[in-house]
Amino acid sequence: MILRDVLPSPALQEYVRKHQIIRFVFGATDVLPFKAYSPRLEHCLIFLLRDKLNVSYLDSDKLLTHPKCTINGQHTIVTNRYVPRDFWSLQIVMQPGALFRLTGIPSYELTNTFIDAEAVWGKDIREAHEQMSNTDDVDKSILVAEAFLENIIRKSKQDLHGIDRVSQLILGQNNAISIDNLANQACLSPRQFHRKFTERMGVNPKVFDRIVRFEKAFRMKNACPDLDWLTIALHSGYYDYQHLVRDYKDFTKLTPAGFYETDTKAPERIFGEKET
Repeated sequence: MILRDVLPSPALQEYVRKHQIIRFVFGATDVLPFKAYSPRLEHCLIFLLRDKLNVSYLDSDKLLTHPKCTINGQHTIVTNRYVPRDFWSLQIVMQPGALFRLTGIPSYELTNTFIDAEAVWGKDIREAHEQMSNTDDVDKSILVAEAFLENIIRKSKQDLHGIDRVSQLILGQNNAISIDNLANQACLSPRQFHRKFTERMGVNPKVFDRIVRFEKAFRMKNACPDLDWLTIALHSGYYDYQHLVRDYKDFTKLTPAGFYETDTKAPERIFGEKET
């Protein structure tokens, strides 16, 4: 079992936050668990290097299958990921705004959904996937993925925007944001800021900020399970416990304790790992 985050090469850090390697191999008689995948600040490029991954959304009974190369948009809702017996995923988590810069696709068109990356990058990504699938070497698969990324970056026409820099500030903050102040930093009017932010991030600034706080709380509870929820709320930028509860119910349809209990049944927990 592998659950590991790897920093990208320096040349890619403007576009990539991290590479996440996930590898589970279950026995023939094992009951396959599912992962309740919570909202988090992620535009991702996902390479599935062994068996396929099925996904369902909470408001639908339909089971969807991820393509072998997937562009995953920003999600504000929980998805249930049903892992296969041999699951190997290289998930490239992009910097805020980077996916828009590389594809030109307005990010709101990808919110709460995913598309086949071959529809965007065709032969180039198909050949990269084939090389990655033909090795069991994690480091080699990352090198192939990075070579592919360097190639598409060279072809990209979109420059870094003030919105992208502002989004980095939100990622690192622990207090409530002022849209007017952020708009000023991006040299835009509040209306322009809202429109451009949603185009590049997939959600508006307020939702983006809420997901940042929610993800901090989610990971803090996993890292420190004995910590009480009020302490977690205050350290994650919430005013109080009820403020935290509202976001949990909006994003997961469960209370903080209820979603934490669901996460303790995730596939990585079987192997003694957790998201922190």
